[in-house]
Amino acid sequence: MARAFSEIAFTPAVRTTQTAQGSADAYAKLLAPEADRSDRLSDREIDFITARDGFYQATVSETDWPYVQFRGGPSGFVKILDDRTIAYADFRGNRQYLSVGNLVGNDRVSLILMDYPNRRRLKVWGRAKLVDVSDNPELVAALHVDGYRARPERAIIITVEAYDWNCPQHIPQRLTLEEFEPQLSPLREEIALLTAENRDLKALLETDRSKRNS
Repeated sequence: MARAFSEIAFTPAVRTTQTAQGSADAYAKLLAPEADRSDRLSDREIDFITARDGFYQATVSETDWPYVQFRGGPSGFVKILDDRTIAYADFRGNRQYLSVGNLVGNDRVSLILMDYPNRRRLKVWGRAKLVDVSDNPELVAALHVDGYRARPERAIIITVEAYDWNCPQHIPQRLTLEEFEPQLSPLREEIALLTAENRDLKALLETDRSKRNS
C-alpha cells in the first residue's frame, strides 16, 4: 500500500471512519510526504496484469451511481503500453454501453484483477480514454488478440493513477477448466490405464472360462 493509493482512497470521510475505528494512526504514515508513491507499474504488476483473462471494472454514471462489469478475453488481452499505461480492445457485447457512457462523462475507472488459484488481487485506479476503431484502426488492431472471435469497437487506454495489492484473506480458491487441466490430465491417464487393465482382465477371464467349458 503506497501514497498514491492512500491519497485517492483515504477521503476525509474514510479518515474519520478510520479514526473512529482506531486504525487512523496505522495508516497515517502512508500519507506522509516522504512515503513512496508507487504509482508506476513494476515487473510484478506487469506480469500479473498480462496473465489475466478478465477483470472487474467500475465506473460512475452522471447520476453518481457506480456500475461494475466483468471484462473478459483470452489471457494477455490487457496490454501494457508503458509503466503508467494499460490498454485493451473493447469488444462488442449487448450494446447497452453503460461503461462507455459513464466514461464519456467521468473518465475515472477502477479495476480489480483476480488470481483465484493463488489468492492474489490487484486493484488499479486510473483515468480512461476511449479511442473508437474508426479514429485509430491500427491501435485497436494492435490490441486485438489474433484468433479471438470477437469484434473490437474501440480501445480503452487507462493512465494508472494508483494501485494496491490486497491481502489474500477471504479470497476463495477457484480454477478455470484451463487452470484445472494439469490436475485433470494425470487422472485421465490413470483412468485410461485402469480401463485398459480392466478390459484385459475381462478378456483373460473370458478366455479361461471358455477353456474350462470346452
